[in-house]
Amino acid sequence: MQTNFSLAQLADPDIAVANDILRSCVHCGFCTATCPTYVLLGDELDSPRGRIYLIKEMLEGDRPATEKVVKHIDRCLSCLSCMTTCPSGVHYMHLVDHARSHIEKTYRRPFLDRAMRALLANLLPYPNRFRLALIGAWLARPLRNVLPGRLGAMLALAPKAIPSPSPVDRPQVFPAQGPRRKRVALLSGCAQPVLAPGINEATVRLLTRHGCEVVVASGASCCGALTHHMGREDSAHALAKSTIAAWTREIEGEGLDAIVINASGCGTTVKDYGFMFREDADWADKAARVSALTKDVTELMEELGLVAPSVETGQIVAYHSACSMQHGQKIKTLPQALLTQAGFTVKDVPEGHICCGSAGTYNMLQPEIAKRLRDRKLANIERTQPDIIAAGNLGCMTQIGSATDIPILHTVELLDWATGGPKPQALERG
Repeated sequence: MQTNFSLAQLADPDIAVANDILRSCVHCGFCTATCPTYVLLGDELDSPRGRIYLIKEMLEGDRPATEKVVKHIDRCLSCLSCMTTCPSGVHYMHLVDHARSHIEKTYRRPFLDRAMRALLANLLPYPNRFRLALIGAWLARPLRNVLPGRLGAMLALAPKAIPSPSPVDRPQVFPAQGPRRKRVALLSGCAQPVLAPGINEATVRLLTRHGCEVVVASGASCCGALTHHMGREDSAHALAKSTIAAWTREIEGEGLDAIVINASGCGTTVKDYGFMFREDADWADKAARVSALTKDVTELMEELGLVAPSVETGQIVAYHSACSMQHGQKIKTLPQALLTQAGFTVKDVPEGHICCGSAGTYNMLQPEIAKRLRDRKLANIERTQPDIIAAGNLGCMTQIGSATDIPILHTVELLDWATGGPKPQALERG
C-alpha cells in the first residue's frame, strides 16, 4: 500500500510505525473471510482492509476522526483473527490501537456514549469500585429485559450472585510444595477477582503443587488492557506502570523466573508492554523485561510438566480458544493438550477462529453485534455435545456463560481438580 506521510509526520514515532504497517498491506482481502464483523455485516468498512483505508486517510490528513471512522473502528472487536490470516504480516493490532488513541484525542462523542465509556473506564479496572457497582447491578438485574441497548446488556452480564473476596488476591507469597523449582509472579487482575475469584485460587494451588513459589505483588492489579483498547492511553499507561513497578521490585529483589497471566486478554497486553513503552526512556527497559518474562499459565505448565491425574475425569470438554489466546499470543493447541493429559476428552469448537463477542468492553458497547456472535459461538459449542466448556479468559467465560446452562470453567480449574484440587463448584451443582 502506498502512503503519503510528510517527513514531519514521520518524525512522530507512532506515525512511523503506522506507516510501516500500512505499507505492508497488499489489499489481498484474505482478512475479510475471518473478520467477525465482516462475516456478520458484509460491509467492506467493517473488515480489516476497510478499516485500514479509513485509518490511512485519517492519519495521512492529520485530521480529527469523523463519525464514519468512529462507527467502523468502534465495531472492531480487536480479535486479531485478521493477523492470523494475513499472509503479509500486517500488524493490525498496533494500527487499530493507534487509531483508537487518535479518536479519543480528536473526536467528541455524544454525551451518553462518553458517559458510558467513562463509567466503564472508572469502574472495571478497580476491584473495590467494581464490586460496589455489581451490587447495584444485581439489585437492578430484574430490569435487564426492560432497559434498552447498552444498559440492558450490562445488567444481563451481571452475575446472579457476587462471590466473596478471596484472601488469595491479597499481596503475599505462597510457598512451593516440595522443592522450589521456580519463583513466579501472578497477576491477580481487576475484574477476575471480583467475578470469579476461584480462578486465581485454582492457579495458586496448581502452581504451588508443581513446585512454584507464587508471588502476588503489591501494586500489580490491573494491566491496563481495558482502557488501552478504549483509546484511553494515559489511564492505560498509568495502570501498566503501577504493575510494571510492582514486578520490577520483585525482579530486582528475590528475582522472578516468570510472570504468570491466567487471563489471555491481559496476557496479550502485558506481552506488548515492551512496544507500548518503547519511546519512554524511564520505562522502556523495565517494560521490555516484564514482557520477556510473561507467560500464559498454560505455557508455564508445559515447562513444568503436568503431574499424573489423581482423580478420574473423562468428561467431554469443548475448548473455546479466546481470540487473545489463539490470535494475540499464538497459543493454539497447548491448553487442549494439557486438558487431554489431565484425562478429559477435548473437542475443538467449529468456527473456533470466530470471536464470541466479549472482547473486553465490546459486549457492553456493541451489544447487538456481541449477542449475534455469542449465539453463533454457543450454537457451535453445542454441536460438540460437551459436558463442560473450558476457556482461558474470563471475558469469554462471562459472555458465553450468560446464555447457557453448560458449566463453563477456566482451564486451570480443570487442571487443578484433575491433579488434586477440589472439584469445581460448577460441576458439584451439575
